[in-house]
Amino acid sequence: MAQTIAAARHNGAMNAHRTASRRPLGRSGLEIAPLVFGANVFGWTVDEPTAFSLLDRFVDAGLNAIDTADVYSRWVPGNQGGESEAIIGNWLKRTPSRRDQVVLITKVGAAPGADGKGLSAASIASGVEASLRRLRTDRIDLYLSHRPDAATPIEETLRAYDSLVRTGKVRAIGSSNYTAEGLREALQVASAKRLPRYEVEEPEYSLCERTKFEGPLRDLCIAEGVGAIVYYSLASGFLSGKYRSKADLKGRARSGGVEKYLNGRGFRILAALDGVAGSHGAKPAEVALAWLIAREGVTAPIASATSLEQLESLVRATQLALSKDEIDSLTEASA
Repeated sequence: MAQTIAAARHNGAMNAHRTASRRPLGRSGLEIAPLVFGANVFGWTVDEPTAFSLLDRFVDAGLNAIDTADVYSRWVPGNQGGESEAIIGNWLKRTPSRRDQVVLITKVGAAPGADGKGLSAASIASGVEASLRRLRTDRIDLYLSHRPDAATPIEETLRAYDSLVRTGKVRAIGSSNYTAEGLREALQVASAKRLPRYEVEEPEYSLCERTKFEGPLRDLCIAEGVGAIVYYSLASGFLSGKYRSKADLKGRARSGGVEKYLNGRGFRILAALDGVAGSHGAKPAEVALAWLIAREGVTAPIASATSLEQLESLVRATQLALSKDEIDSLTEASA
């Protein structure tokens, strides 16, 4: 195992220049590589030693953004939420020099409890302190509203963030799961009240789910210079190609999120992925991520890995250049 990790790090150093291109996160001044590591698997399907190896390889490969949330991974029996942040914090404590190499993205507003649910000033104030403590850092690079909160005026939310930005605890803010209307309102209030604006939106988007981003939300992001970091990029693993029947789902952690794609459209998408992957000697997941990286309005997709082998595949996805015809074939298959 040690030799495998050492070899991966050596290969990462050799290839980092090919994956180090950066894309701006809105107007925040932050820049990230075109793929974000999804740390929702930490404390769920990935233990701490494995997480350390994955994060080391990820950064050594020239990638730099890590996405987590205060509620990850609360859905695991026995977990309380915050396990993912804590693992990342322990990794940073082990190697403090990594902190300046990464863009830390975490979220607030979806945790349970009176002081942790919603986007009120009190919830944000308590939430940021808990996240900073778990992450073992003095700043969060990108702090996201995890989901809209109809009970809290957007001005209250933005003023709470303004305080965090002014004190240096947060560098930039963003939203997740917002509609075009909700994001537009937030941008308008930020402009009118001279408050920090959402620089990034994090919607669901993949070859399997295109309607939540394409259309008014993507148009708004492009028009306003708002970055888009998209999640469920591989449709809970369906676009990896390893789930092609209900039998393939047996005993799998994400089976509940995959079964809905086992239909004619889903199989058509897999067939298109197989065709493009075959011509490149690539894996279907790499092609699905490369399609997202090439999409207008997308800053970077989020993808997770539970092994070094899977992480190597993510790195290859950032190096895969699809032709216009290949992109069009995937777009048409997923229409």
